[in-house]
This record gives sequence, structure tokens and C-alpha cells, in this order.
Amino acid sequence: MASIQPFVHLLAWVSFIWSLGIADSLPTPVVDSLHHKQISPINNFFMQSYYDRYKNLHDSDYENFLSQEVSSGLCEPDNLDFVLRLSDLKRNLTGEGSHRTVSTSIKFQIKSLSELLSYSCEFIIIERLPSGVFADPFELQHLVQRGVFSDIAVFGDTNLELPSFMSNRSAVEIHLVVDPNVLQRPTDLNIELPLHARYQSLNESGYSTVEFGAPDMLARCNTKEKVENPYCFFKLEKDGVNLYGPRIVWRIPSGIKTHANLVSAFTFIAASLSTLAIVVSSLYYSNS
Repeated sequence: MASIQPFVHLLAWVSFIWSLGIADSLPTPVVDSLHHKQISPINNFFMQSYYDRYKNLHDSDYENFLSQEVSSGLCEPDNLDFVLRLSDLKRNLTGEGSHRTVSTSIKFQIKSLSELLSYSCEFIIIERLPSGVFADPFELQHLVQRGVFSDIAVFGDTNLELPSFMSNRSAVEIHLVVDPNVLQRPTDLNIELPLHARYQSLNESGYSTVEFGAPDMLARCNTKEKVENPYCFFKLEKDGVNLYGPRIVWRIPSGIKTHANLVSAFTFIAASLSTLAIVVSSLYYSNS
């Protein structure tokens, strides 16, 4: 029995090192999401109305819904576009690996500050995420608690464990309450949205590409003098806006299809050695 003890210790040590390597290679959200529970969206979000009508996020359905909701009804103010317009919109993708951040810098052009001060407004940024990436609702709620955003919610497919080919698109709605006096200064309104990559399908290049378009900017306002008036949505148009990097591309690593058999064989051998080490160790120590 003593002659196999070094072999048992070696197998146990290899199994331990291998298991550490596998655990470290897993994306953090997949591991952490085992403790997550689904949260229900709040009814005062714009995207909640969309998902009350549609099951999945499709650009054509969303554009129709947006045009109907923003232009329907008689609202005050009649047209916020005459008071506040977008001036500059800059987009950038920062970070590395499977956890990255979409950064958006926004600059406004105020035509009449005194008129804008008569409104009570909340800015809404809607990010329609491409297939293959997701936002963690629980991570975003920590940003709300820290005062980074006024409110935020994720709509659509919020299952954090599904791979890319089994998941649907999702959308993130960000709410911000900004002092109008701040908007007239020559400073940008900076928004950073942390995102995570899903497991990608196998291909020959070893990478999958996802592309982000420019977000939708809305304002929900009513007049301070007539607080009984309902809040109305207004879309801040991007026509004539200075766009910098309106479309950003994220190359996400994926498995190479030709390596699938080799990886499967290595995984089987490593799992077999680990199982053997556990069985032999259990027999050895139970006998001793």
C-alpha cells in the first residue's frame, strides 16, 4: 500500500491544479449567477410597455413601437426639440476579455435655458444589445444604489447562463435626472454600461463579432406649472449630431471547431484521472 502513496498524492495534486484552472477560466457571471434570482421589471419603464406587446426584441417591431409611443397623444411641452437638442455623441468600447464596458459621452445644445427650467425632465437611454452579450441586472442595481444612475432595468432575455446560440436579445433602459444648469456647461454627460459576453458558437476563426449601434435617447417631461399633466416621451433625434464611433465592434473569443475533438479527449482524460484520484484516495484513507 505504501508503494502507491506517491502515485495517489500525484494524482490528487494534478486533479486539484486542473480543477483550479477550469474554475479560473469560467466567466465570472456564469459562476456568480448560480446565486441569482430573476427580478421583475418595474412598470414605469418605457421598455416594459414594449414587452407587454412583443415577446422578443426585433428592430422593426421596436422602431414601430417607438414611433407610435413618442408621437401619440397631445402632450405638453409640444416639442422639446426646440429647447434641447443633441450636439455630440461619442461611443467607445473599453476593457478586455469577456467583461467590457460600452462608454457613451453625450453633449447637449440648449436653445432656451429659461424655457427648459420650466420643465421637469428625466433622460432615458435605451441600449439594444446585440445577440451574444448581456448586462447583469444585479450588477446594474449596485450602480443605482451608488447613485450612478437614477434607475435602470434589463428587459428581454436575462438568463445569464445561456450560451449565445440559445439566448435572445435584451435591452437596457437607463434613467438619469440631470440638472438643466449642468447641461449648458461645456462638459459631457458620461455613461458607462458594463457588459458580459456569452459563450459563443464554435467557428474556424476563433472569434465571433458583435456590433453595437447608437443608443436611443428619450426625455420624459412635463411642465412644472401643470403638475397634473401626464409625463410625455420625446425622442432626441440624432440627425445632424456629431457622431464619433456610432458603431462599435466587439470580437469575442470562441472555440475553434477543428479543436473540438482534442479538447473533448483532454477533458475526458483529466476528468478520469481526477475521478481515479478521488476513488484511490478514499480507499487508501478509509483502510488506514
